[in-house]
Amino acid sequence: MNATCVIFDIGGVLEITPETGWVQRWEERLELPLGTVHERMRDVWRAGSVGSISEREVHEQVVARLGLNTPQGEAFMADLWAEYLGTANEELIDYVRGLRGSCRLGILSNSFVGARERETALYHFDELVEQIVYSHEIGIEKPDPRAFEAVCASLNVRPESCLFIDDVEVNVEAAQAAGMQAHLFQGNARTISRIAAHLDAGPLIPGRVPLA
Repeated sequence: MNATCVIFDIGGVLEITPETGWVQRWEERLELPLGTVHERMRDVWRAGSVGSISEREVHEQVVARLGLNTPQGEAFMADLWAEYLGTANEELIDYVRGLRGSCRLGILSNSFVGARERETALYHFDELVEQIVYSHEIGIEKPDPRAFEAVCASLNVRPESCLFIDDVEVNVEAAQAAGMQAHLFQGNARTISRIAAHLDAGPLIPGRVPLA
C-alpha cells in the first residue's frame, strides 16, 4: 500500500486535444446563434460525463434538440469524438510505458460515455497503466475529492505516495487537498522531470515534506 504511484489525466496530458472549432462550424451550418449548441445540450453533456445517460441516448438527444437528420447526427458525433480524442502525446506515453514495473500507474479522467471503448481501441491505455478511473463510470468528476479517493482505492495506494498529473489547475489543487502530490502539466520535459524526481524520492516517509 506504500508503493510509489503516478496517476495521469488523459485529455491535455496523454492526449493532445486542441479545440477544433467543430461546434462553431455546426452552428454556422445550421444557421444557429453562437453558443446555441452548448446551451441546448448542456444537461446532456453533463449527464454523459457522469454516466447517467447512454451513448445511444446522447445521439438521440443531439438529433432531436438540434433538428438533425440521421446522417447529420452521425457526422456531428464524429466531430465531437475527433476533438475529444485528439492525438496521442507519443513522447509522454513512451516514457510512461518505460515506467511499467517500477511504480504503480493509473489514470483518473473526467470523461464521457463511450470514452473507454474508443480510447482503448485507439490508444490502448488499458495496456499502459494498471487502472483507469473514468468519471462516466463512477458518476463523479474531478475536482470532487471522491474521485481521487476512488483512483487510490482502485490501485490500493495511499494518496501521499501518489503523484497526480493534470492540465487543469483546480484539479491539481484538489489532488493536493486530498493528500496527493500533484503537478500541473505544462509540457513533457517538465512533467518527465517531475515524475523522475517523485520516483527517485521513493514512497513518502511520514514527516518528509514532498516536492512541490
